[in-house]
Amino acid sequence: MTRAGKHTLFRVLLIGPALLAITVFMIVPLLLMAYISFRGRDYSGGVLWDQFSAEAYVRLFFERELDGSLALNLNYMFIILRSVWLSFLTMVISLAVGLPVAMFMATRDAKWKAVLVFMVTLPFWTNLLVRNYAWILLLRDHGTINSTLLWLGIISEPLPLLHNSFAVAVGLTYSFLPFMVLPIYASLEKIDLRLVEASFDLYANRWQTMRRIILPLAYPGIVAGCVLVFVPALGSYITPELLGGGKTLMIGNLIGFQFGAARNWPFGAALGLFLLTLVLTSLWLYARRYRGELEGGQ
Repeated sequence: MTRAGKHTLFRVLLIGPALLAITVFMIVPLLLMAYISFRGRDYSGGVLWDQFSAEAYVRLFFERELDGSLALNLNYMFIILRSVWLSFLTMVISLAVGLPVAMFMATRDAKWKAVLVFMVTLPFWTNLLVRNYAWILLLRDHGTINSTLLWLGIISEPLPLLHNSFAVAVGLTYSFLPFMVLPIYASLEKIDLRLVEASFDLYANRWQTMRRIILPLAYPGIVAGCVLVFVPALGSYITPELLGGGKTLMIGNLIGFQFGAARNWPFGAALGLFLLTLVLTSLWLYARRYRGELEGGQ
């Protein structure tokens, strides 16, 4: 075997296990899900493997009447739009909170940076289910927040803080806020503070320094943080299930219901592929805009 052949074989052996894992645990399940989405539904539960049908995709926008005709049904679209809206709101709130926090962390002494990073990641030491139950104790009618407000005389009756979109947005923001803080902090930590000093020396005010110096340098971290928050929030299941109380369904809950209680696997698979399409489209748009910003900066 030639030297080039040995080198090629060595590279194949190196990436072979990774390719095998990706194929078995990612590509094959996606292909199986796509195959199931185009099968018929057995109304006793299960899949009609020998029957081709696009009924699952038709059901995304229509429902069949008793006579077999199609009628427009946007209920599932409303759930999908709610999922996108809550995920976008979570991303915006996380950015508004995470950027100042990351800036504060990046400007501390080295000994305090490690402590602050530890404090940001501390919630991950607790199971997500436990953290959501903790928010239930805080937000319920006789929970900590309402009890405190009643005791202070600010309100006369408990506020409806639980089992609505507000509770879901709060839970999602709390769950994914560290994913926004850490990438921005990683970008800001590399900033040469002499650039900020030079900006002030050139008579720039704080807003101009933020807009012309800090934000452009932190842009890669902001983009990464937005992606890391928006994408997992879009497919969240536990937080809408507990804090939404079944009244604020997101697409993850709808998919779980189809594979569970409804036993409509083709429709659940179609919803899963639709969610995957939304995620990939979001990533593509972020990548395109980020590439455009870099080319514009050059």
